[in-house]
Amino acid sequence: MNRKELNPESGPLAAFGARLREAREARGWTQDELGERLGYSGTHVSAVETLRKPPTLRFVRSLDRIFGTAGTDESFEQEWREIRHGSLLAGFPEFVRYEGRAVEIRLYEVGVMPGLLQTPEYAAAIAEGHIRRGAITPEQAEERVSLTGDRQAALVRTPLPLIFVVLDESCIRRPVGGPGVMSAQFDRLIEFAEQPNTHLQVAPFALGDRRPFNLPVTVLTLADRSLMSYAESAQQGYLERDTGSVVPLLTGYHQLQAEAPSQGASMALIDEVRKGMS
Repeated sequence: MNRKELNPESGPLAAFGARLREAREARGWTQDELGERLGYSGTHVSAVETLRKPPTLRFVRSLDRIFGTAGTDESFEQEWREIRHGSLLAGFPEFVRYEGRAVEIRLYEVGVMPGLLQTPEYAAAIAEGHIRRGAITPEQAEERVSLTGDRQAALVRTPLPLIFVVLDESCIRRPVGGPGVMSAQFDRLIEFAEQPNTHLQVAPFALGDRRPFNLPVTVLTLADRSLMSYAESAQQGYLERDTGSVVPLLTGYHQLQAEAPSQGASMALIDEVRKGMS
């Protein structure tokens, strides 16, 4: 039987195929035997290994189930998502992995609802706007919306992480997807604010030069109390692990929270904006 040589250095899909073959052969399984365990044909397994077919989400989740890698940093699904996230900013997939393990999340957003608070309809409307502008394909848009849901699901765990959110007023005043989408999104903000592990504030335009940040920023605290921050430019996402660089951002975030209205006052502002959009 001819055996196609694989070069994992030739690209991410080739690396995926080579890893799959290595894992399969380490178990002593033929392609047919692995396919039977997965619910696929041996021909399908061969096609994924040799790049004739791209892996699907269902396929990689089946691999993780069979190989016992589900939910780990080494999961096939994680590798698949990094391949699929080619339309995302460099650095973002790595940030998402840490976000899913953080015990405290502090984020400040400008102009658009943060992904952790977006409804599926709001996320889809944002993605559809990118499609219309030719920035991404429909397949990439579907993956982005799926990632938003996955990020939110990763935070529903025990113990629950503490999540602090400050929204610039532009986030709640920018209409996205029509009145129905916005109404559901406002419901989502209210639901979020009512959770025992969350705190939501809106930084009004009147804050002016008392606002410490001009761009979105996220600060993560991990279980070992180490800090990291994430910020984006138009071209790249940047994950900062140096504590000396992150602490000033954390200080600025505390200053922002002190300057912004309370959660109660912020919810009143959200209700006011909501009524104006209805």
